[in-house]
Amino acid sequence: MTESSRIPVSVYIIAKNEADRIGRAIRSVCDWVDEVIVVESGSDDDTAQVAEQAGARVMHNPWSGYGPQKRFAEDQCRNGWLLMLDADEEVSPALASEIQEIFRLPVNVDAFWMQVTDMLPGEDRPKWFAYSYTILRLYNRQRGRCSNHAYQDRVEIAGNNLGELSGRIWHHSFRSWEATVAKLNFYSSQVARDRVHRRMPMLGLRLFTEFPLQFLKCYFGRRFCLRGSMGLAMSITVAYLNLLRLLKTAEAKRQLTREESATQSSSDLTAAA
Repeated sequence: MTESSRIPVSVYIIAKNEADRIGRAIRSVCDWVDEVIVVESGSDDDTAQVAEQAGARVMHNPWSGYGPQKRFAEDQCRNGWLLMLDADEEVSPALASEIQEIFRLPVNVDAFWMQVTDMLPGEDRPKWFAYSYTILRLYNRQRGRCSNHAYQDRVEIAGNNLGELSGRIWHHSFRSWEATVAKLNFYSSQVARDRVHRRMPMLGLRLFTEFPLQFLKCYFGRRFCLRGSMGLAMSITVAYLNLLRLLKTAEAKRQLTREESATQSSSDLTAAA
């Protein structure tokens, strides 16, 4: 595609240790968007080199949380329209064509919902029955931006002037079980640190209900029951992640209570003296 035929969209990706996956993400968009920005946060592998070779402009920024890191990436983009993409994702050919078609005429909405399909190991293309969920990823930066949340990176738009695309983003999240467990541990700790000061009156009850409910939601609601043994394994993993977030939050709250009690006791002793 010639430079003049590229659409005025900046794609941004945050990444750390994604050398084995980020090339696919960049190649799925680099031929038809104006630029691809990769913000790298201290990789131990060749993430930066792979991204540059695939056609991205790479810059470094110390890790500051999912939302803040993506806001930094937004600020590096030169176009009014932005597409948020993760390093383990791929814009499908159908979605790529759909987005290009949109920009042939003036765009009269502020953002677009699009479908994301989780891919399981061994799947190069989604199964026809694969579950998809909708998420805002393509948006006008004058009408919204990524949230500033430590572990949530959703796009927040002012108003409801939204469109919807039928094409899909393919999400290749699984790398290995070792990497999956490490990611669950990191993410659940982030959530617990954020929630430790929040009121969670149903926390005790949810410790009993979270795992079975989340498993049923994933295995049947998201149709992982049709995807063999790996569908079963991933449903268990998703349920475990949700339970782990609650367990770590409860643990953090107990620790905070002990520290506050110790501080209060020390203050009382000082006052009595």
